[in-house]
Amino acid sequence: MSGRSKPSIKKLGTVDCDMVETTPIIFRDRLYLFEYVRPNYWQNKTGNSYFRFIDVEVDKPISAFAWGYHLGSAYVEDDVVFVYGVERWGGSEIRVFWSRDLKDWSSKLALKLPGWGIYNNSVCMGRDGYVMAIEIGEPKEVVGIRYTIYFAESEDLINWRLAPLDHVYSKDRYTACPALRFLNDYYYMIYLEAKPGPRYEPHIIRSRDLTNWESSPYNPVMSPSEEDKKIANPKLSEDQRRRIREAVNINNSDVDLCEFRGETIIYYSWGNQQGTEFLARAIYHGSLKDFLQGFFE
Repeated sequence: MSGRSKPSIKKLGTVDCDMVETTPIIFRDRLYLFEYVRPNYWQNKTGNSYFRFIDVEVDKPISAFAWGYHLGSAYVEDDVVFVYGVERWGGSEIRVFWSRDLKDWSSKLALKLPGWGIYNNSVCMGRDGYVMAIEIGEPKEVVGIRYTIYFAESEDLINWRLAPLDHVYSKDRYTACPALRFLNDYYYMIYLEAKPGPRYEPHIIRSRDLTNWESSPYNPVMSPSEEDKKIANPKLSEDQRRRIREAVNINNSDVDLCEFRGETIIYYSWGNQQGTEFLARAIYHGSLKDFLQGFFE
């Protein structure tokens, strides 16, 4: 390895409590944050899960949708926003929701994998169409060591099919929470590794074919630190700030990111990986291209 260092990520601190799976997107030149609102989210009085978007500049939520769905992600193409989620944790179906205004939503069954347990997902435009990374937890003969990431393919972002089963990462250890991007003929994927301790950290890998993978010499991407507990949202109450101060932190997980106005915006979760979790924001002062390639070149 040369004397250079990996891309420098500046942690800005915590923006919310009880929020984990999110995706930042750019829609009509504005930054939005897709959120999977869990039933235990501090503002959720419905007893149900749902999806929503936050207009980040004004910190204002857009109308809720996809009631009862879980573990979503978002993708934008030609002024249409697509969202993908499962009917339950470890469900066998991924449903796609799409909208042109973030208010009125259509939906359709996107992919069904009978007998498989589906969790998180991530979508990007690939070499010959769209690709979805899918976190699979069951059955054991498919996943090996839980969890494992498989892939699906689509031409229209609505109808999906499972890619060949050698398109996988990785059956020999815990690999979860994918964030997939395609750049300069490489698929880059940030995912979560579990280490003894326990400790959970995001790693980055890349591949030309979704079968043979190269791990960055600069892994992990981030590690749990006191910076995660900085307060980045002045609206957090004193009780929430106390929860943040006292929380056990062994985890930087569920990383997702986008480029906005020449900088790479990063959201991630921290906490104990067992239900006490917080949403934090970070930034890389440079393009998404420089960020991803900087872990390898």
